[in-house]
Amino acid sequence: MTSASSDCQTLSPTALPSPPSLNDMPNAALFLDFDGTLVEIAPAPDAIVVDPALPALLEGLAEKLEGRLAVVSGRSLADVSRYLGTERIAMAGSHGAELRRPGSTENESLASPIPPDAEIELNRFASTRDGVLVEPKPFSVALHYRLMPEAEGEALALAGSLARALNLNVKRGKMVVELLTPGYDKGSVVAKFMEMPVFGGSRPIFLGDDITDEDAFTKVLEHEGGGVLVGPERDTAARWRLPGVAEVHAWLKAALA
Repeated sequence: MTSASSDCQTLSPTALPSPPSLNDMPNAALFLDFDGTLVEIAPAPDAIVVDPALPALLEGLAEKLEGRLAVVSGRSLADVSRYLGTERIAMAGSHGAELRRPGSTENESLASPIPPDAEIELNRFASTRDGVLVEPKPFSVALHYRLMPEAEGEALALAGSLARALNLNVKRGKMVVELLTPGYDKGSVVAKFMEMPVFGGSRPIFLGDDITDEDAFTKVLEHEGGGVLVGPERDTAARWRLPGVAEVHAWLKAALA
């Protein structure tokens, strides 16, 4: 089964208001995308720059929210953990296919690895196109073409063909297309977190910038929460918007002031 984009309820691209202060949201739970939300998107996945104060900020917010905070990324869990350098917060990686529960240091796999042929074929494609990069993950593999945007059509066609042949899902992001194990997305892992006692009865708020975050924006609405779109206006199921990463950091810091 393939999907070129998230199936979600979208709103018209009218101006979205800024989110209220986290301090004005009783019993809030906070879910945070990584690239494009907590860190600026870079030309290559390993070229990002993480604010040295970010781990302590997230740990402080997790304590304030009594553990109701998780970073939810398309990156592998090991990769996110390496960049943030903390085991004191809950995390999910690979678009929800792996997670670390609140209060635990163990990484939990929820899906089976994708067939090796997917990575082999994407590497073959990238080897003949300067600037196209393959990012292998435990439960998905991504093809980045930010440095060669003219390769988009071929990249999407190849991903679609491989998804049909190998029974995988396709997710499109900002200058990236990804093949994933079916049944997992950021919405599904938010739902799993919400089943955990520490998140029980809370109001989930999800911050994210990309199309892959729309599954989570839709899911949090089911729990009387809302999404915060980070970046330019577009069709979205989010209720609020922040202009960029700097504004996200300012909003988070204000909750601890």
